[in-house]
Amino acid sequence: MIRLAAAPGAREAWDRSRFTVYLWAICELLFVTNPWQISSGLRVRVLRAFGAEIGTGVIMRPRVRVRFPWKLHIGDDCWVGEGVWFHNQDHIYLSHDCVVSQETLLTTGSHAHRRDMALITRPIVLEPGVWITSRCIVLGGAHLGRSALARPMTLVSGTVPANAVVAGPDGAVVGTRFPADAPRGAAGQADAGQTGPVPAAATRTDAAQPDAEQPDAGQPGIPRTDAAPADAGQAAPR
Repeated sequence: MIRLAAAPGAREAWDRSRFTVYLWAICELLFVTNPWQISSGLRVRVLRAFGAEIGTGVIMRPRVRVRFPWKLHIGDDCWVGEGVWFHNQDHIYLSHDCVVSQETLLTTGSHAHRRDMALITRPIVLEPGVWITSRCIVLGGAHLGRSALARPMTLVSGTVPANAVVAGPDGAVVGTRFPADAPRGAAGQADAGQTGPVPAAATRTDAAQPDAEQPDAGQPGIPRTDAAPADAGQAAPR
């Protein structure tokens, strides 16, 4: 057993003063999470004011939660559904044209459960065109390749190949999103003129950190019409 009263704190992940963190908590409640605040543009502007990197054409629905906006990076033309939770004690990167649908949790933190319950974090990276459908859980260290898709209620961890469809509590690959002979417009066009923050520093390696354990599964958009998989069955935020 580990005595939690002696466990290290998590403030090393704040990267800002206590005043900034508390001020953000107030602004998040009023302008970002607030279900009565319906303006996506205002939501984006408030996040940018606290250091989030957000591209153009981003749609962000009510009840979104962001732990630390200065560790959130979203490329152009992304959709973020109602109730999405970015629990980003480490950085989260969404490249352009990504969708994160309703009630999905992206969590970058875990604990050294065999040692002292110290905080352990790893970034999350979504490459262009990824669709995380409703009520998925994406764990720290996940890296989803271009145009990958996670079916509803999938637990996503590790590296997901480009164009793969994953599902279930083990995030198993169950199919391919676009057929090999799909038109170029469906499988993804050239990225000229679009931006999406996926820095080389965020590229995941499969070497796990010592004592790292991902949170339990119980912890607490649509792509373009020519790209929607027949079996996804989820609507993106409107």
